[in-house]
Amino acid sequence: MKKFGLGLAVLIAASALAVAQSNQGNRQTLGGTPSQDRIAREVRHELLLLPYYSVFDNLAYQVNGDTVTLLGQVAHPVLKDDAANAVKHIEGVQKVINNIQVLPTSPMDDQIRRAEFRAIYGYPTFEKYDYGPVPPIHIIVDHGHVTLEGVVDSESDKNVAEIQAKSVPGVFSVTNNLRVEKP
Repeated sequence: MKKFGLGLAVLIAASALAVAQSNQGNRQTLGGTPSQDRIAREVRHELLLLPYYSVFDNLAYQVNGDTVTLLGQVAHPVLKDDAANAVKHIEGVQKVINNIQVLPTSPMDDQIRRAEFRAIYGYPTFEKYDYGPVPPIHIIVDHGHVTLEGVVDSESDKNVAEIQAKSVPGVFSVTNNLRVEKP
């Protein structure tokens, strides 16, 4: 990845934060009260700052009153606990329901993750997405089955990402849950 100045790094982190909030569509507040909106913003911020959160994880959440439900999949078990610990200290959060799935540790899945990353982010069309601490296309691998999560700029990018993901040897299936960012 390219080296950026501090100002640009902050801008990139803010972009990644915007992607993080839009990932998987179920990151939302239910009810939309000002308190819930503030909690949702803080949850989003805390999840983005997790040190082991990467392109191979998919974190999502729901806020309902003073309860936060964590959802998604993580490749490293420590990330599930880190996410719950980060969120439970937010002012106004009384209960955290941690429904994050820990993906099984598998050398084959790890090999597929690396190959998928190279196939997608190494493709010239996707160089523009390879920025910030957590790029916008997340690659979830579970027993050889790949799911793409996140946001892309166009329907064409979404389709090319799926084609690139399907080109990796050893992959049983690819589910493309990428969303096209509206202009």
